Amino acid sequence: MTPAPRPAPALKPLRGVRVLSLALNLPGPAAFMRLKAMGATCIKAEPPGPRGSPAGTSGDPMGQYNATAYATLHQGIKVITLDLKSDKGQTALHKALDRTDVLLTSFRPSALAKLQLGWKALHKRHPALSVVAIVGAPGQRAEEPGHDLTYLADAGLVTGLDLPATLFADMGGALMASEAVLKAVLAQKAAGKGSFQEVALSDAAAWLALPRGWGLTQSGGAVGGAHAGYRVYPCKDGRVAVAALEPHFAAALCAAAGVPVTGPRTLFEPQTHAAIAAFLSGQTRRELDRLASDRDIPLHTLV
Repeated sequence: MTPAPRPAPALKPLRGVRVLSLALNLPGPAAFMRLKAMGATCIKAEPPGPRGSPAGTSGDPMGQYNATAYATLHQGIKVITLDLKSDKGQTALHKALDRTDVLLTSFRPSALAKLQLGWKALHKRHPALSVVAIVGAPGQRAEEPGHDLTYLADAGLVTGLDLPATLFADMGGALMASEAVLKAVLAQKAAGKGSFQEVALSDAAAWLALPRGWGLTQSGGAVGGAHAGYRVYPCKDGRVAVAALEPHFAAALCAAAGVPVTGPRTLFEPQTHAAIAAFLSGQTRRELDRLASDRDIPLHTLV
């Protein structure tokens, strides 16, 4: 009997790279999850917990308002406590930076300057060190207050009164930050010295908003509701997300619903929307799951 092939070993391009993070809340720790998965040695320095809190309380607000998220984000991450406002904390930090390849931060530039951790000061003291600075907005706007919701709103991604389904700017910024670390490591190898990169959460939101700006996800766009094969419909006992966008998937959906396809605009016609909606409303989630399997239609049923 031929043995089953072994799965390919996970690629670890950052094996041997040491990253120290001062970044709190979500984007920095989420970036750390990605960096650790790529093999980096990840150490996070947190401030002491709130005054009067029990010993061992996290100095990261995420650890205080969502313990589950904090535990997931920091699984396998070494966390140390450093009071950067003290001489002892500063000494410990710079000792660690002597052995660090990339520093990840998420403070405003003015806060870093007060801690003597601005790029010029760091580069002078640790010329081989690279810095990836996560900020809210780029350049001179980096001092502006903001959060995920405000960056999404500015990018046109808050379209009603409901909050977005997830923290898109924070998680997109985390991916951009992990990408920036990879770029920093490549630049270090090429130039032999550290580099500075700024990652703005508002830029992450703007990047995610590009399809909307192009009109793709606007109400008249193919993936904004205008195409009958790319919508969320009610069904008999819940909802169904249908993504039959390509012609062969759309044809399979129309065949199941008894809709004749007369041309490329068929799926954009109001009568097609009505016919598919009527068909799906009479199906249970189980029947639709079976239909997807039997007819190769991309859909997902929901409660």
